[in-house]
Amino acid sequence: MSDDVLWEKNIRRVVPYTPGEQPKEKNIIKLNTNENPYPPCKGVKSVLDAFNCDDMRLYPDTGSDVLVTELAKKYKVSKSNIFVGVGSDDVISIAFMTFFNSEKPILFPDITYSFYDVWASVYRIPYETKPLDDNFRINPEDYKTVNGGIIFPNPNAPTGVLESTDIIEDIVKSNPSSVVIIDEAYIDFGGESCMPLINKYDNLLVVQTFSKSRSMAGMRIGFAVGSEKLIKYLNDVKFSVNSYTMNHITQICGAESVKDDEYFNKTLNCIIETREKTKKQLTELGFIFPDSKSNFIFASHNEVPAKYIFDELKKKKIYVRYWDKDKINNYLRITVGTDREMNILIEALREILLKGRNL
Repeated sequence: MSDDVLWEKNIRRVVPYTPGEQPKEKNIIKLNTNENPYPPCKGVKSVLDAFNCDDMRLYPDTGSDVLVTELAKKYKVSKSNIFVGVGSDDVISIAFMTFFNSEKPILFPDITYSFYDVWASVYRIPYETKPLDDNFRINPEDYKTVNGGIIFPNPNAPTGVLESTDIIEDIVKSNPSSVVIIDEAYIDFGGESCMPLINKYDNLLVVQTFSKSRSMAGMRIGFAVGSEKLIKYLNDVKFSVNSYTMNHITQICGAESVKDDEYFNKTLNCIIETREKTKKQLTELGFIFPDSKSNFIFASHNEVPAKYIFDELKKKKIYVRYWDKDKINNYLRITVGTDREMNILIEALREILLKGRNL
């Protein structure tokens, strides 16, 4: 056996997460990665315009205090209840390392954010998936069994289905020996956050992101809110891996975004209004979908296959998301863009469906 094969025996092998396409071509309509179609608030631009590059000589504040302070004000919690990271993916990854160390399997839905099983594989965490029902809903009883932790998004990805805070509390209350992580990446688009429950349950961690509702996917900001004890454990692991995770300018821009509630609510309302209008248009075209409370719609057509629609849209430089996976291989996840982008999408779909029905 050659040396180049011998050393490979010690490699940790995983099937990596597959992100949505980031096409380089111009003049496209990009509705495949759930980015916000509107720019960040003016305060972010002001920070970038005025930024002194000489500040980059220095290491950033390891505690991201300027950002944590604004988040604490916004969500009416103590700064010791907040953990920040480089996007919610970073936050959840550190949470996996910190909290999921039992030999018991962690639990999450079979149709969910496809990074969860990747992290479990990377960190060698046993896991079990629990099936969603025919309406893509969670069965709380599935999560009242022996486990080493629980995680799921609310609203769920990629379905957009929102579970009530009562269901979440039931699951948290039934698992006092496990940490329960609720991934609220899309909660601002029509859901009620379960964040207030951290005052009742010290085993609940709520994770949110600036990538969706705050238009800052390119800056990578995520945060978690939980009991002081949970946050301390997260910081202990973070400072054991990399103390300087979030750069100086990102911390300041994030703080400015949190301050501007007026703009935040304005863009949210625009997206919600466009989403509701698009739901009606898709229904008229023969699509079916669960009621989305996110910034995307998870749609299936009753006559024309999703893969065909996906390929035809791509020819028209309109990008949506498609997974060739059991149970969801006839669905497309369509990000809600601007009114103009969604109107172009609907017209393209009319043409594609007419052609597809005649094949």
